[in-house]
Amino acid sequence: LFPGVRQAQWLTKTKLVEGLPPAVQGILDNPAHGLQELEERAKHAVSHARLWDTAEVAPRREQYCPVLFENLIHICRLMSGKYPSLSKRMLARNCRIAATWERESILLQVRGLSGILMNSMTPIPPVASKEEILATKEHVLETFYPIAPTIDLQEVNVYKELNDTGQCFADGYPYSHPHTLFFLESANVRTDRFRPEQLRAKMLMFAFGNALAKARALHGNDPKVLEQPVVVQSIGTDGQLFQFMVFQLNTTDLVSNDGIKNLVWIDSDQNLYEKAQCVPEVKKRVVTKPAGIFGFQPDTFKKFLALYLHGTV
Repeated sequence: LFPGVRQAQWLTKTKLVEGLPPAVQGILDNPAHGLQELEERAKHAVSHARLWDTAEVAPRREQYCPVLFENLIHICRLMSGKYPSLSKRMLARNCRIAATWERESILLQVRGLSGILMNSMTPIPPVASKEEILATKEHVLETFYPIAPTIDLQEVNVYKELNDTGQCFADGYPYSHPHTLFFLESANVRTDRFRPEQLRAKMLMFAFGNALAKARALHGNDPKVLEQPVVVQSIGTDGQLFQFMVFQLNTTDLVSNDGIKNLVWIDSDQNLYEKAQCVPEVKKRVVTKPAGIFGFQPDTFKKFLALYLHGTV
């Protein structure tokens, strides 16, 4: 998606709200949750991934990005002692998603591997009120005229209009609700990674696809405004810079630009730490920056943890 989130908004009939929704911000602002108590563990997790977990002088991104993710997830799971319902989660890898919809006269489909998917036994409650949802009727979606909004999408022959939540949600699967998608942009070469804007667009498309497939499974294929919106979160990172997203599917009536829109909250470009000093910096035989230092940003970790806790606390 070359234009990024703006194009994804049109394709998914979605209104963008900058920042995190009040439900997530409330978790961040409430000291009773004790997020600050895990800051030291998170700092240790960064040190482990960036400085210690390698025999090389400096680890490659393809190594430290997944290690850092696993470390952060491990810290999040420690909260299950305080909130037992967090144990009713499951991480699924290599899950495939397929969702098909029509926008104006264009048949669209999102299909493929949807990152690492955390599933839950219970859905995330809606984050926007009914009044906020109704207010989206007045929102005007941006157009790209005279450029077609599908300009850089791959054209394929669709022989079957699939709406499939994948093997992760087979009949009887207890963790049947999509909670959070995780996208790791761990390619070592910069040109092989999604740029932040394109990563956010990808996150939006797959969050929408998972929400739409789930809504169709619950409520059928007829276009409608949902009585109970479907919420799916997404977190993307290259091992240092984080993107946070909360998507709420309010309607499956996607053909027209009129009426109720979907909603997405995005908190962009949040560094978990500044440059990690893997080797000492020496100038004129004097060490100006010793190895092992980095500027840890605890607020970014707290946002990661707050999205993990969302829907439980």
